[in-house]
This record gives sequence, C-alpha cells and structure tokens, in this order.
Amino acid sequence: MNIKNITFISLNYAPEDSAIGLYSTQWVNFLREAGYEVTVVTAFPYYPKWEISKEYKQKKTFLKEDLNGTTVLRYKQYVPKNPSFLKRIIHLSDFTFGSFFNLFKIKECDLVISIVPFTTSVFLGYIQKKRFKAKLWTHIQDFEFDVALQAGVGENKNIFFSFLFKLEKWLFSKTDLASTISFSMLNRLAEKTNSEQYFLPNWIDDEKINPVNSKRHSYLKSDKIKILYSGSIGDKQDWEAFIQFCNDIDANKYDVIVVGDGSKKEWICNQIGAFDNVEYYPPVPFEELSDLLCSTDVHILFQKPEVIDTVMPSKVLGMMASAKPSIIIGSNKSEVKSIFEASGAGLYFSEYSTAIVDGLENLTTDKHKLQLQGEKARSYVVENFSKDKILSQMLTKLREL
Repeated sequence: MNIKNITFISLNYAPEDSAIGLYSTQWVNFLREAGYEVTVVTAFPYYPKWEISKEYKQKKTFLKEDLNGTTVLRYKQYVPKNPSFLKRIIHLSDFTFGSFFNLFKIKECDLVISIVPFTTSVFLGYIQKKRFKAKLWTHIQDFEFDVALQAGVGENKNIFFSFLFKLEKWLFSKTDLASTISFSMLNRLAEKTNSEQYFLPNWIDDEKINPVNSKRHSYLKSDKIKILYSGSIGDKQDWEAFIQFCNDIDANKYDVIVVGDGSKKEWICNQIGAFDNVEYYPPVPFEELSDLLCSTDVHILFQKPEVIDTVMPSKVLGMMASAKPSIIIGSNKSEVKSIFEASGAGLYFSEYSTAIVDGLENLTTDKHKLQLQGEKARSYVVENFSKDKILSQMLTKLREL
C-alpha cells in the first residue's frame, strides 16, 4: 500500500512536552520529515496539571492549528481538576465526542495511527479506517483499564470493568497492526488481540538529554547529596513508600527534590511539609530537562509493585540517559527490572525496606561506583533506545503495511 496521508489520533500532543505528548509529537515530526502528510487529531493541552493551559483557555471549542508544518485539529475537552474514576470516564467520553467531528474535516487518509490511552482513540481510528479504506495502527502506551483496576481505581466495579475489557478486545480486533512499548506488555497484548503485533519501545533523544551539554539546574543547588524524583505525581507511584524513605534517610546528608505534577500533587505537598530536606517544584520545560536530570546524584522511582505488565515508565529512559544511577521499586515481573539487571544502571527492589536506605548509603559513599553505574546506564540506553534507531525501525514497519 502506498501511504502518503496519515491521521494521527492522540489525546496528548505539543505543546505538552512530557510523557505521551512528547512521544506523539516526536513521532509526528519524524513522519513529516520523512515526507508524509500528517494531520493530528488531539485535545487542548492540559497534562500534567489537569488544567487546560493558559494560552488555550480562551480559544474556541474547535481549533485548527499549524504546528511546524503539521495540521493539528483540537477539541476543548472537559478536564477534571481532581480526576476521580467517574470524572475520567466523562473526560474520555467528551474527547471522543468532540474528536469525532474533527475526523470529518480530514479529506484524505491512507493510514491511521491511534495512541492508547485513550482506548477510544481506536474507535475513532476505526471510523477513519472505514471512511477511507485505510490501514489502522494502534500503539499502546498504557493498558489504561488494567492500570485502573490494579491501582484500585475500579474497586467494586467488576461488572463495568468486564464490559470495558470486552470493548477493548473488540476495538483491538479492528486494528491492522498493534504495537506497544515493552515485551511484557506485548505478551499482554497477545491476550487481547489476534492482530499483528509489533514491539515499539519508547525512545530517548540522547542529544537532548546529555550530561556533556548540561549545566547545574537551579532546583538542585544544594551541597548535600541530591536525590531526584521527576515525573507524574499520580496513582501509579507508591507515595507511602516515598514518605517512609524520606523518614528513613539522613536529613543532614541527603536532599530530596520532587519535580512534577498530577492528581496526587496536593497530597504529596502536604506530606513533605514535615521534612526540612524535601522540596517540591513544578515541572520544567523540556529544554531544561537535561539540566534537571543531569544535576542530581541519584534518581528514584517508587512504582506500586502490584502494577504488573502494564507500565514501562518512559521517565526511566531519561534517568538512565543522564548518566546518573537510579533506585527503583517495582514488580519482580517488570521489564524495568530486567533492563536494570542487564545494564547495571542502579538498584532495583520489589518492595520498600531499610535495604533501600542501605543501598543508597553504599552507592553514595563510593563516588567511583556512583559514576560507573551512571555511565553504564547511559551507555545501555543510548545503544538500545536512541530515538533515531527506534523511529527508523518504525518507518521500515510502516512501509510494509
């Protein structure tokens, strides 16, 4: 099939410059530079603050933009300030409803790429597939229903979740190619669809996250050993373990810096008020991310260990590219664990214990060991997850459709 015109459906897109928004934007830019005409169907920017960004608040409900040569069709969706389970459903439904109308503004399409979450992006992609007899590529960043159930969001809603999983399976059956970001997620995908499956991991722009070009960020000017968490402050992270960690470490030796936003921000800000050595800061622009990540001594990421096979945190790639070691809590079945074992990028634990504090002490008292593990982390991620390598392979796969 000769593919020229692509419809790209993603809830998150530029100017959002973190998580799915960043990956979707870089993917589209790569396609455009390769000569494809891409039209993006997306929402008004709102993530990670869960609030429509100031620059867009006064704009009309339907908005057409040109961003770097790409046509972007936006719908001003409902955004809950405190996203409960029900409010997320309304958020999802509203984006789907508005984007349905934006689809019909597109006059040519050979391929649709639908990004999950939202799972209903696949429904929108299927409509476009039927309209133009196009191919449909579904790319899963998160199995959102699995994550919600494992994180406890869907407790006592078993009948509803049974319906959601059936709907998900039906939608995935309509795709021509389904891709996802880790091998464990690929195994899970095989249980949900008989469509062709493809491994498309998240990538890192190792020129943009590079300790050689970075300078000390203003958030991390302390003379103590600096421990950084940077990313979404949401339900997937184990914040109870984080607070226990802050209690257990030596406040005279370590400073902890939390940078991010999300549904748990208010809770975490209230909790860390009890610590003199723990500070919160809002997210930095993407152009400052390298400075931020490379200015710390150690990264931390405490995932809920029960969240299995659904999440491959993209922030791990940036942490590794900074050439600084990381301490992670997660499931023993997580792909991150196998990556850490292969790369020697830091310390991995299946649950919180004082062994984490002991590991931190051992790591930070030996500066040579600290540097060596950081260098191993960067070397591994550049070799296996560089943007040009991953997206060039993606382009080869697209041309086979």
